[in-house]
Amino acid sequence: MTVTETPQAATFRRQVLSPVKLHLFLMRKLPMAWLAGLRLTQLTPEQAVVTIGFKFLTQNPFRSIYFACLAMAAEFASGIQAMMHVQAGSPVSMLVTKMEADFTKKAVGLISFTSADGPLIAQAIAESRATGEGRTVVCTSTGFDEAGDIVAVFRITWSFKAKRQAV
Repeated sequence: MTVTETPQAATFRRQVLSPVKLHLFLMRKLPMAWLAGLRLTQLTPEQAVVTIGFKFLTQNPFRSIYFACLAMAAEFASGIQAMMHVQAGSPVSMLVTKMEADFTKKAVGLISFTSADGPLIAQAIAESRATGEGRTVVCTSTGFDEAGDIVAVFRITWSFKAKRQAV
């Protein structure tokens, strides 16, 4: 399923793909993500890619990236897609309600999290706006190391609910 990009979503996408504007956004809205050095390398209506590197602030005592930092990058990959799709139309609240993860390899170097759930997110938001009821989507963010090996797979459940308009 392909998703049509609205002008508002396109504007949001261009802004967050600008390194300077992304840094300002992270400093203001997600300061821990900024400190950890999250980078948004790709954002389309269908997919997002977020990277996190092994460095002093992201390390654990086992010489790899701390699981919470990996979770932050995985969540951001699906969350930035959701934020983009929420831009067009009436306001929609979004919230993580559940997270599961499988870790398969030590995370060192640069890890790239890919989430390709944009169409599911867009559909849930559209349904919530149409019905006024909440919708949930389980998004999968897969983390790859520089060799292309999977290091972790996160399943993040997002809840979307259209906000009532004041009359």
